[in-house]
Amino acid sequence: MSKRRISFSGILSLALITTFCLGICLLFIGYLEINRRTEAAFGSPSPVLDPVQRLRLSVELLNQAGQLLQPADAFGDPVPFEIKFGETPPTIASRLESIGIIPNAPPFITYLKYSGLDTTLQAGDYILSPAVTPVDLAHILQDATPSEVTLSILSGWRAEEIAATLPTSGLEITPDEFLETVSAPGQHILLPLKFPEESSLEGFLYPSSYRLPRQTTAKELISILLEAFNSALTPEILDGLHTQGLDVYQAVTLASIVEREAIVAEEMPVIASVLLNRLAIGMALEADSTVQYARGFNQEQKTWWTNPLSSRDLQFDSPYNTYLYPGLPPGPIANPGSRALRAVAFPAQSPYYYFRAACDDSGKHTFSETFDEHLNKACP
Repeated sequence: MSKRRISFSGILSLALITTFCLGICLLFIGYLEINRRTEAAFGSPSPVLDPVQRLRLSVELLNQAGQLLQPADAFGDPVPFEIKFGETPPTIASRLESIGIIPNAPPFITYLKYSGLDTTLQAGDYILSPAVTPVDLAHILQDATPSEVTLSILSGWRAEEIAATLPTSGLEITPDEFLETVSAPGQHILLPLKFPEESSLEGFLYPSSYRLPRQTTAKELISILLEAFNSALTPEILDGLHTQGLDVYQAVTLASIVEREAIVAEEMPVIASVLLNRLAIGMALEADSTVQYARGFNQEQKTWWTNPLSSRDLQFDSPYNTYLYPGLPPGPIANPGSRALRAVAFPAQSPYYYFRAACDDSGKHTFSETFDEHLNKACP
């Protein structure tokens, strides 16, 4: 009897141990399966989670998957949203729910904890869409850098000045890429008629503020600038340029000089009239801005527009130097805005052939019919 009892007890113990081990195996397999399914749906967990935390959050995520993998409103409009410095994830999630960006705050917080993204939410301004799933939104909130940037081009800038702003603009275009595209536009469909072969796009990079995707390429940027230029060149302006006997390239070249010579915009039509009067009689334009363009970057002054010019500068041999070469320079010297283009299309009717800076530091000019009158208006 004793042997039978021992044998029965041993079998019972073995059965219990086997059942226990099997249970442990099943639990472990279940744990692995839950982790596998969670990772498949939500990605890798935060490495700081212990097994118990990971299991608890994984179970919650699988139960809440419908509220995390579907957008709150697939047709909703984007809205601005600010995360303040020091704001907690629960507060952020609650505000997101209140404006309809996420359907429910608690599941969103669960995902943030599971992924570890709760500790890296970045303060800043966002444009958020309810058409984005909460999981994707959590990753968007890791970078306050906007997907679009604003590029501002000032009237009168030359291409190199535009290029110099690109490294800090947020665009992924290098100055060299931009200048290379400007200098070799090829047969671009947006180029005006009679555009000289092998000419750069200087003058046609229309000044304005542009909202652009960060991934905009150099060629795409050029197309956008040319489209803006073509839009600014209205039928009315084209008729005015034709009246002045100018094609588009000639007009932009003259407008670029007007843009650089004028400080007070209201004087542009008068300055344009002076230059047109000179061209009409074959007189040299003698515009300082064309010499500045020819001279290029001034290392000492750290500018593309040397000021003041010396007598030696005025003798710098370049076809752009309108002191030495009559008529228009070979091409534009800067990128004129709409006011300069309009000034060339609709110049003032004046008898003037000369102008010079006024002596009151106002930025305005004095205008004269004769050279003697011009000399008499020199500053003391």
